Amino acid sequence: MTIGGVDIPTLKCFEVVFQNILTIAVSLAALALFVMLAIGGFRFLTSGGDPKQAGAAKATMTYAVIGIALLALTFLIFRLIEAFTGVKGLLNFTIPSQP
Repeated sequence: MTIGGVDIPTLKCFEVVFQNILTIAVSLAALALFVMLAIGGFRFLTSGGDPKQAGAAKATMTYAVIGIALLALTFLIFRLIEAFTGVKGLLNFTIPSQP
């Protein structure tokens, strides 16, 4: 919407903001899970045979792998819903425009 040559933000602008926030959140989650996996691997390698430290490192790596799998599974579930229902753009947030 333009008033006096100036673009006025509308509710429709929220689509881009929401998409950017979601993209950043998923990227940060993937990065955090990768860092957790790397830290778990490093702690496992440097545990020096101590079963307690090795167990904690294995748990960290397990949680990281589960998190990565959940991120991938969520994406795949949305894609399957799109494929089976025929709904296109399920992952795109859109606000219906006013008539």
